[in-house]
Amino acid sequence: MATMLYRLGRFAFRRRGLVAVLWVLILAAVGGAAATTSSTASTAISIPGTEAQQAFELLEERFPGSTPDGATARVVFQAPEGDTLTDAEHRKTIAKIVADLAEGAQVQQAVDPFQAQSVSRDATIAYTQVTYDGSALELTDATRDALQAAAEKGRDAGLAVEIGGDALLTIPETGATEVIGVLIAAVVLLVTFGSLVAAGLPLATALVGVGISVAVITLLTQTLELDSTTPILATMIGLAVGIDYSLFIVSRYRAELAEGRAPLDAIGRATGTAGSAVVFAGLTVVIALAGLAVVNIPILTKMGFAAAGAVVLAVLVALTLIPALIGMAGKRVLPRKQRDKAAREAAEGKPGAGTRWARFVLRHRVAVLVLGVAGLGVIAIPATDLQLGLPDDSSKPVDTSQRKAYDLISEGFGPGTNGPLVVTVDARGSDDPQAAAAATGKALQGLDNVAMAMPPTFNQAGDTAMITVIPMSAPSSTETEDLVHDIRAEATDLADTTGARILVTGQTAMGIDVSQKLDDALLPYLALVVGLAFVLLVIVFRSLLVPLKAALGFLLSVIAALGAVVAVFQWGWLADLVGVEQTGPIMSLMPIFLVGLVFGLAMDYEVFLVTRMREAYVHGESAQESIVTGFRHGARVVTAAALIMISVFAGFVGSDESMIKMIGFGLAIAVLFDAFVVRMAIVPATLALLGKAAWWLPRPLDKVLPNVDVEGERLQQRLAESDEEVKETVGSPS
Repeated sequence: MATMLYRLGRFAFRRRGLVAVLWVLILAAVGGAAATTSSTASTAISIPGTEAQQAFELLEERFPGSTPDGATARVVFQAPEGDTLTDAEHRKTIAKIVADLAEGAQVQQAVDPFQAQSVSRDATIAYTQVTYDGSALELTDATRDALQAAAEKGRDAGLAVEIGGDALLTIPETGATEVIGVLIAAVVLLVTFGSLVAAGLPLATALVGVGISVAVITLLTQTLELDSTTPILATMIGLAVGIDYSLFIVSRYRAELAEGRAPLDAIGRATGTAGSAVVFAGLTVVIALAGLAVVNIPILTKMGFAAAGAVVLAVLVALTLIPALIGMAGKRVLPRKQRDKAAREAAEGKPGAGTRWARFVLRHRVAVLVLGVAGLGVIAIPATDLQLGLPDDSSKPVDTSQRKAYDLISEGFGPGTNGPLVVTVDARGSDDPQAAAAATGKALQGLDNVAMAMPPTFNQAGDTAMITVIPMSAPSSTETEDLVHDIRAEATDLADTTGARILVTGQTAMGIDVSQKLDDALLPYLALVVGLAFVLLVIVFRSLLVPLKAALGFLLSVIAALGAVVAVFQWGWLADLVGVEQTGPIMSLMPIFLVGLVFGLAMDYEVFLVTRMREAYVHGESAQESIVTGFRHGARVVTAAALIMISVFAGFVGSDESMIKMIGFGLAIAVLFDAFVVRMAIVPATLALLGKAAWWLPRPLDKVLPNVDVEGERLQQRLAESDEEVKETVGSPS
């Protein structure tokens, strides 16, 4: 592989104009097409194999035209202090607002709260449920404006009016904090390289890769029914790995120049060695992201494949566009003082921070290993209290209308009204559908934690009924989860006595099923991803213990990161610093996202740092010396790469979307732990303790495994032989 990439780097360097123009044309073509597309992101969440999904599909079939996946809005009214909503003037205002809403475009239904009996006992709070014939992201700006205008009419009349539900949901946008993260990355690159040109190369190429990725995702959004979070995740991952991969190649190129090589030869060697590490690092990230398909949640699978595509593009850009731009930049990739050979040689004679740190770890290997493992273990403790759930309006900032509406409904009708359960009674196999539905409603009303079971609503055929069940507890509470399980247990007995099939759905039940499905899939996913990556790393490092150590170190990082997420977002520690206004259960997707993404990113640092050690070991250095060599050449770059990733991910912590904020924080803290504790401390300490055994590979396995030559050993031999042939030719008499 190193030889092939060596040739690719030289080709891109020589044909730099052509390569650069091709990438610009690709960016312009897909960017222009994306700018003119009108595709809409999907809000539908399909969870194949779950009861909630089966019930949802049954409702779509038996209640045609009801649009169960349509957007909803809860317009909540509160009377002024000392008044009630039954006062003639307030009642007239509410009736007028509901009538205006019902006549609006895209509105399927809006019912007067006095007719729907959705008025609190003290008549101070009421709400109307507005249903639409399209999903939240299909609603037009005019429809949302009409909803907001209706609320303003009520406020003008002296009522407090707030709007909940998903009708106000919009596509998350990139804000100033994300830009700040990129700016911090630029500063880190400038400090690392000491050259504005060298610092700009990784940023420019990463932006090209991300631009193409996001444009392609935008073009495919409607066709593939992609979620609105998909392009944000692709941007987050694409930026981080795009900068890092380019950084490693630029850094290796500068190192080759420092050894006196010509630019063409230097870029070939840099692409052959660092480029090989980039390819395998990218493969581990792609495996982790594409492996999300095993969870069998379509939205998660699509997000994983989209982000994996962004990583593939980042690798291709780093291997081709970076050599091309380096060819255009010339010696400007070096700081001015390093362009002078004497000054460069004087600077190289002093041991750097990486060398000093490696020697410190070698001297205190046991203490460093124990402190690193113990420290991450302590941080991981909160993960034992992990509670999962899907975000709802209770997780919104307290000053938002959605959160105020949620709190008013909880105050007036009980917290369970915010998350009603929909019990579907499929009575086609029953002799008496009416009796079956009545018996089901009576049984539901008798369960613990049920505030109310509404009268059944039948479809036109009269063979299927819906019963709305209001829990006493909040949607995200364990009590509500227990109630869902109780209903499903009761359904088995009811099926025997009534002949009807009873299923539970609704947003709350869907969230419970999602959490369970993700929990069940976590271990198989972990086994698949770690197993495939282990095989890949055995091939890369030609060792069994190095990949094993890499996998164990990753587990430490991810559990500690999960502990930090629980401490901040669930327990509320340092919540003000991170901007968390409301604590609650951790998003169900978070653990599996964290496992997948952190594993891929963690292997980046493992590959880049340990490949340098392997390269030194293969070229004759002792096991201990190779650790120092790896840190001398790689510590500064890995440190910069980690700081860049942390900056990019931390930039997303400022997002208003709780999901994006949580993912950004989790990834930033995980990279911090993995890069600076695991890879820079635990890894060298472990390798020092293992010594030669770290690079042991059974002879039969050594013969079977392909030699991908990541460290460039065969490439170096071929180039050395070529140099000897040139010397002999030049030195021979004519």
